[in-house]
Amino acid sequence: MPMDVTVTPSSIRLITPEGCTEVWLPAEVRLAPSSCRGLQYIAGDGLHLRLQAQAEFSTKLISVFNQSSQAQECCTFYCQSCGEVIIRDRKLLRVLPLPSENWGALVEEWCCHPNPFANKPLHPQENDCFIGDSFFLVNLRSNLWQEPKANTKVICKRCKVVLGETVSSETTKFYMTEVIIQPSERSFSIIPRSQFVQSVVAQCLVELSSAKSTFRYTIQDQNGKVYILIWLLNLDSLVVESLRSSKHTTKFPLFEDTLKSDSSPAWNAVKVLYQPCIKSRNEKLASLWESDISVHSLTLPSATCLELLLILSRSNAMLPPSLRQMNSFQVAFLKM
Repeated sequence: MPMDVTVTPSSIRLITPEGCTEVWLPAEVRLAPSSCRGLQYIAGDGLHLRLQAQAEFSTKLISVFNQSSQAQECCTFYCQSCGEVIIRDRKLLRVLPLPSENWGALVEEWCCHPNPFANKPLHPQENDCFIGDSFFLVNLRSNLWQEPKANTKVICKRCKVVLGETVSSETTKFYMTEVIIQPSERSFSIIPRSQFVQSVVAQCLVELSSAKSTFRYTIQDQNGKVYILIWLLNLDSLVVESLRSSKHTTKFPLFEDTLKSDSSPAWNAVKVLYQPCIKSRNEKLASLWESDISVHSLTLPSATCLELLLILSRSNAMLPPSLRQMNSFQVAFLKM
């Protein structure tokens, strides 16, 4: 079928005997028409072409927790799913990052005398918040009438979502994907679940890759069951989605953030390769990754692991068939 392609800085127009289709880009994204290369039609995919693009905007990231600006403030902890208050008006005097999980073994190598920190776990005091790779540690003793048992789940009273678990009688671990911490004077605003989960996970991957030069990750639940293998590729991707490609998601409330009414939004994103490990899939590869010291584990509630897998699968399904796989892995984008 004959086709006429016109590229402008703000749109791409396709004219065929059946009609005209025009794709408009967000105002912040501009194309360089003279850079058009590799124009070809691939059966099952559609039209492929390569263009230089410029994005003149900086996406405001969903705030996980800011150590510098939010320390010394009175903060409130909310359930991300329903907005239920978990901790109200907590004055945080110290917001500190936790050392790596192998810090105890490293201290043994650094000290010329017996390890002074042996058998002394890092537990926050009442006005502390310790930040791990995918969780917060806080002291809940002053908020409870009775001491909770260690290793029990913390569940939202309103929506029954698993928010974290108790580490000891005083210390509670909250997962970053389940809790929002905001200054108490700021009102709680609901963020679509899909958008929040992938933004938090993407930021965790970016930070870990920068701090520890780690690019392969296992996503597992509290019991150590691996759900997903993730290989981080690019940190500087830009994703522009069309509403037409997301019609099939209207049945799934998890993807309510894709149902926008006007122009296609643009998102900063990370490009990943992934393999699902549910229903005994990729058991050998998962076992190899778990025994590899260069692979980092991220622990999330089991329901969130499944949510993340669904988000990755949806992202993969929106790509052209020829771009969905790379080296036996599936390709996806996690929007920041």
